[in-house]
Amino acid sequence: MTDAQSPQLISLRSADGSVSLTVMDIGATWYSCRVALPDGSEREVLLSGPTPEAHLHNTAYLGAAVGRYANRIGGARIRHGEHHWALTPQLGSRHQLHGGPDGFDRRRWAVAERSAHHVVFTLDSPDGDQGFPGQLQVTLTLRLPGQGVIEMHTRAVVDAPCPVGLTNHAYFNLNASHTDARTQTLQIAAQQMLPVDAELIPLGQLAAVAGTGFDFGTPRVVASQWLQDAQQRQSGGYDHAWLLDADRADAALERPAVTLSSDDGRLAMDLATTLPSIQFYGGQGLAAQTGRDGLPMAPCAGLALEPQFLPDSPHHPEWPQPSCWLLPGQAYDHRLRYRFRPA
Repeated sequence: MTDAQSPQLISLRSADGSVSLTVMDIGATWYSCRVALPDGSEREVLLSGPTPEAHLHNTAYLGAAVGRYANRIGGARIRHGEHHWALTPQLGSRHQLHGGPDGFDRRRWAVAERSAHHVVFTLDSPDGDQGFPGQLQVTLTLRLPGQGVIEMHTRAVVDAPCPVGLTNHAYFNLNASHTDARTQTLQIAAQQMLPVDAELIPLGQLAAVAGTGFDFGTPRVVASQWLQDAQQRQSGGYDHAWLLDADRADAALERPAVTLSSDDGRLAMDLATTLPSIQFYGGQGLAAQTGRDGLPMAPCAGLALEPQFLPDSPHHPEWPQPSCWLLPGQAYDHRLRYRFRPA
């Protein structure tokens, strides 16, 4: 943790009362999200630590904005033209994850603007930060326009070529009890996924999901597909990226990439994004974290659904997605749209 002061909490609520979101300035972190149900009750849908201060010591990126580059970069090295950069790897690893050990999830973001329904965070990342080239300036806006919607808009600019990919790392459990989130039903609008090696670095080639445990083209209970493939067994469950169907690109925010539904049929979440892929992590390592009740979390207590570029994209310009390299004069400009509704 680079800043020992207590986090600042910011509470947002949509004008119609359909959703409330509490965020922290450190990590631009989602700390709590409560959704109104038709009977007048509210349901907490996020995993979190017992207090904001305790939450800062989690190692699972609970609810945080991650960057400069979400997911893994193999060998913690990047190259652009004739230039090479060594990135800062995670402790005990050869690779970099989520922007490095002192990534954006550990930083105090400045609050540039706020109201009852929105907040704007900014962050400046200097040249050489975690090994990345160039100065990066980020603006992250969260807005609650009503009807159960949370919008996240991230815009970034650089003064030197750099791979950029930011996302939110919330863990969702729409069930009434935050025990096994695998009883939820999941749908992913994707026909391909990215196989990985034992260190979760992509092998290079995309694979069709049809006929495998990675096929969520139609809604399926997550547990029904658990450990159905060697790729899952290798990592103890799901921790893979799906390449979203290209035909959604023209109306990305109107066509959900992911739909998650509670096991009691009372609540669903549609997630739409302008980013090309979704990393789905089943939360199998969450037992090492402390939950909202002060007790160890259950394994798979929540599911992380992270819109992003495919992992290790700086090494794979051949993949069918936009380039992850941001150049001076360009803007990284991507949106996520979460809609909570009756299932």
